[in-house]
Amino acid sequence: MSSNTVGRPREFDIDDALQKALNVFWNKGYEGTSLPDLTKAMGINRPSIYSTFGNKEQLFLKAVELYESQVGGFFYPSLNEPTAYKVAERILLGAAAEYGNPHNPKGCMMVQSALACSDSGQSVKNELIARRQMGYSRLVVRFQEAVTSGDLDNDADPEALAAFILTVVQGLSIQATNGACAIQLHKVAIVALQAFTSLK
Repeated sequence: MSSNTVGRPREFDIDDALQKALNVFWNKGYEGTSLPDLTKAMGINRPSIYSTFGNKEQLFLKAVELYESQVGGFFYPSLNEPTAYKVAERILLGAAAEYGNPHNPKGCMMVQSALACSDSGQSVKNELIARRQMGYSRLVVRFQEAVTSGDLDNDADPEALAAFILTVVQGLSIQATNGACAIQLHKVAIVALQAFTSLK
């Protein structure tokens, strides 16, 4: 070994390592994931994790961003659908398909991690709650626009409708974690859409 290679940091694919970290967090949750779990899955040592991603919490939040762009990628584009019903449909059917995908860990990583956090993980829990609140707020605005345009009835309650949709989404995640398949989740989504039609 030449002297100029001694002490050189191990080279690795950052995107691949982050994807592997995401899978660990998704399977085990934030608090259930240890640094040895991460180093083993990512194929890198602790110093490399710290220098590239920061501490465990920072790595988790980077994994959350990746998750939102992949599995959670159906949500924000749904807001561009032409009608409130189409918005609700894309969100609910998207959640059913993604949470029931047999190639992924079951359920929503963000929902499961927030539910499992204890006081020691409160900052992570708060961040996940804030991200969900942002999604809720954007959905409320979209439904308010639907009321203004006449797409929804004047007496429709955008806040209640948004809360209803997101409550079903979170329920789909829990059902998936309990073993429900994509077909079963799809059926629940269809029933929720029927209820949405009557509520609007």
